[in-house]
Amino acid sequence: MRLLLINPRYPESFWSFRWAVDRVLPGKRAINPPLGLATLAALTPAHWDVTIVDENVEPLPLAPEADLIGIAGMGVQFARQQELLRYYRAAGYRTVVGGSYASLVPERYLDLADSVVAGEAEYIWPRFCADLEAGRPQRLYRETGVVDLRDSPTPRFDLLKLERYTTATLQVSRGCPYQCEFCDIIVMFGRKPRYKGLDQVEPELDALRGQGARNLFFVDDNLIGHRALARELLRHLIDYQARHRYRFRFGAQVSLNVAQDPALLRLLREAGFTWVFIGIESPDPAALKEIRKTQNTHEDILTSIRRIYAHGIDVLGGFIVGFDADTPETFEHQYRFITEAGIQAAMVGLLTALPKTPLHARLLAEGRLREGMNEVDNTRPATNVVPKGMSYEELIEGYQMLYRRLLSDAAIARRVTNKLAHMAAPVYGGEYGPFQQIGIVVRLLIRGVLPGGLKRSVWFLRSLPWTAPKKLPLAVVDWICALSMRAFVERRFPEAIAPIALQTHFTAMQRALKRHLAQGRARLELNRSHLSLRLEGWLDRRFYRRAARHARRILGRTPSTLTLYVNRLRGEERPWFDRFLRRLTRYGDRVRVVVGEAARGCIEIDSSVFHLALEPASR
Repeated sequence: MRLLLINPRYPESFWSFRWAVDRVLPGKRAINPPLGLATLAALTPAHWDVTIVDENVEPLPLAPEADLIGIAGMGVQFARQQELLRYYRAAGYRTVVGGSYASLVPERYLDLADSVVAGEAEYIWPRFCADLEAGRPQRLYRETGVVDLRDSPTPRFDLLKLERYTTATLQVSRGCPYQCEFCDIIVMFGRKPRYKGLDQVEPELDALRGQGARNLFFVDDNLIGHRALARELLRHLIDYQARHRYRFRFGAQVSLNVAQDPALLRLLREAGFTWVFIGIESPDPAALKEIRKTQNTHEDILTSIRRIYAHGIDVLGGFIVGFDADTPETFEHQYRFITEAGIQAAMVGLLTALPKTPLHARLLAEGRLREGMNEVDNTRPATNVVPKGMSYEELIEGYQMLYRRLLSDAAIARRVTNKLAHMAAPVYGGEYGPFQQIGIVVRLLIRGVLPGGLKRSVWFLRSLPWTAPKKLPLAVVDWICALSMRAFVERRFPEAIAPIALQTHFTAMQRALKRHLAQGRARLELNRSHLSLRLEGWLDRRFYRRAARHARRILGRTPSTLTLYVNRLRGEERPWFDRFLRRLTRYGDRVRVVVGEAARGCIEIDSSVFHLALEPASR
């Protein structure tokens, strides 16, 4: 049995750090690999031939040699999941779908895939494989019991192209003891954390060490959900690092009450944890009590964060706006808190009601759900929640303005300074060799700092800890992180596009392509901020050169999107067309490519760079 497992392309968000990956870091394509698919591969019968393709780092195979195609994904990947499932089923492949969103709402997939695997896979995936071999696969496999993580195998890390990611991932526990109203973790994994045995952790570390991994992210919902077991794990990690003289750099998701456990903080530091991600959500105690996040109310949050800094551990923070207790003044409070706390990776999202969460049930009963609105991605300026303390328009406008303020040059520099003032000797000391580090700094300066002009250069230089050189790598990382988030916000949270300026660029492109447009060999249209270019007949080198120059100008100077329809393409055009696409690579997340029947076979589109629209094809 030939099994192809696919991780669909993610829509860009601030979690992607796209600018950093594409423009600053050496040789990387994405942040995290698909750990779930590597685990699934390990649960697959040994005599099956398994391949993993992550569309975020490599092109999608459109006609794979496979007997079964499995597609995973989270809620933000649902649209692409649908596209992939329809394409491969129409092409005659058997499909199976799973992942966190299929586990949460399996009913939405029943008409899309031949089989749906909902829930933790340790028991139901082998059952599906056995049923398939016996010729009697079911439509829905649903885990209704409790999975013992001692039955979870070492993931097939060897099937992942780990060198293309900034961070490798592993998981030692599932579940969280808390009951935050908006969270789907307790819906899927329960409130009683379950851990793997230490004898299972060791082989996973060995496998990752064998692959050359250095940066590891524990994707556990809350690594310290069970304090006693977490301490055992940390002691084991300390021992492992010493025995192998190997310096892994770890990161993890933890709850804020880690700050009230000095012994646990010391263990995190000794084990090599350079950062922790904490769901802070809000500095307002009323909002925290409203959402049942009482673990964040034990002491002043700023005090807790600075205590973590004092142990040399960086804090990445999750924040939410739109709670019932929030008002238009909330945005100012959030801005001041994030600035004082010095949290550079401040992931601020709109309150979003995920299906089957307590929040969704409450708002549905109150008639406060917006139908047809986004319910899977809280990084977009839209939500399915009707706010209580302000109008919807005030919520969206305040959210976007908060991000713009946080990502001004002055605000970035202030957060660097405020953090480093309370940061003891950082655990983080850089993760690349000397020459690579120099290259990263040079690219940061040339592609990030200098384009901001004298003002940004001054703020950058003022924020650097010149008298504490061991803190310099962390300051550099903070600027890379902030400028990456800024690039995302500039593209995705645009100010109202000046119609006159956009029309001017469009008119210039029309003039440059006038002869080809008049002859009907190409068509160019502008609908609000969306540009479409249709290739209908033979086009020469001049056309592609001019089209690329003007398309880059529009994409580079406005947050517009481009759809490229390739209806016809002759063989001699291929080099010019390929060069045209290469010049648009930097804006690939905003370029959608639709290949017509007549052009198929003439070109190959890298779906990890551009959004390749899929249409059913014959196998």
